[in-house]
Amino acid sequence: MIIGIDGNEANVEKRVGISEYAYELLVEFSRQKASHIQFYIYLKSNPLPHMPKETENWKYIVFGPQKLWTQFALPLKLFTQKTKPNVFFSPTHYAPRFSLIPTVIAIMDVSYMRFPELFAQKDLYQLQNWTSYSAKQASKIFTISESSKNDIIKYYPVKPENVVVTYPGIKQEIENMKDIPSIDYLQKTYSIPKKYILFVGTIQPRKNIARLIEAYAQIAEKNKDVDLVIVGKKGWLYEPILETPEKFGVAQRVHILNFVSDMDLAGFYTNALCFVLPSLYEGFGLPVLEAMKYGCPVITSNISSLPEAGGDACLYVDPTNTNDIALKMEKLMTDSKLRKSLIAKGKEHIKKFSWENAVKKTLEILESIAK
Repeated sequence: MIIGIDGNEANVEKRVGISEYAYELLVEFSRQKASHIQFYIYLKSNPLPHMPKETENWKYIVFGPQKLWTQFALPLKLFTQKTKPNVFFSPTHYAPRFSLIPTVIAIMDVSYMRFPELFAQKDLYQLQNWTSYSAKQASKIFTISESSKNDIIKYYPVKPENVVVTYPGIKQEIENMKDIPSIDYLQKTYSIPKKYILFVGTIQPRKNIARLIEAYAQIAEKNKDVDLVIVGKKGWLYEPILETPEKFGVAQRVHILNFVSDMDLAGFYTNALCFVLPSLYEGFGLPVLEAMKYGCPVITSNISSLPEAGGDACLYVDPTNTNDIALKMEKLMTDSKLRKSLIAKGKEHIKKFSWENAVKKTLEILESIAK
């Protein structure tokens, strides 16, 4: 059996969100020992060094043109290819525009349907229209939470049994935990103080970063030795967010960093007073689990999939209530008993999630619908 996969989301230098999901799935797929399965990974540019190496059962197929690749180049390749996949999997919203091969897609969330005003018009058009045709032609749709499954069923004419939840795992462990950067290294490299509150995620309106900064400003004067560190690449409509620290008088104490390496990110989690993800909507919220893995207590929103992701190991806030966010941050910084409790619960909670389990279920579905 041949499984074709769109590997482009994984084939990027800086992986977050859906790119991380796609990459971790590919890594686990490449480790499969089943001799009856071959994987064809379709790319529009050559595989980067971090991608799994080619083997007898793992083959890269690179072709162009890159522009509108999913719409034209990929369907044409699948149609003209002599040895075709039995099933095609796209770990993104977008299926090949035209294809007779049974296709499975993955939809992380439908935030673009719930909050269209938070998206640039160009991105919104593509998300809404390309996802719509992809959902209609997909044999199955993977998603990463029951919350997202309910939203997909609400917005698209798909049968509930055709939407399959596979909980994601967590980034691969740092091989030697002693290699995790110290606070001294982080201070020197990123010019941050010893004490800080951490946010990790793409800088875009849905992440509710502006309210987080406003909430931090409410407690900044009382906690003069604690800064706010924001780690994440720029997403759509990021410009007003970058202006928020100045607006609330905390520009010198809010450190907005770009993408950092996995090793340095582990250091940020390990040394933070707490991690805060006050998103207005999430398909799952992987950084919640990443923070727990490194013993960092978590504050997150009480809506969408986040209670599903965080279980009883988080302190929850109303993301629309700035005062609530501020009060919970101060509480977690000052209540050592609560901190220890959340850290211990977090260590237990993350044991429920693994990429190995996600891939096992994914492969079962792909094999069941293969031609």
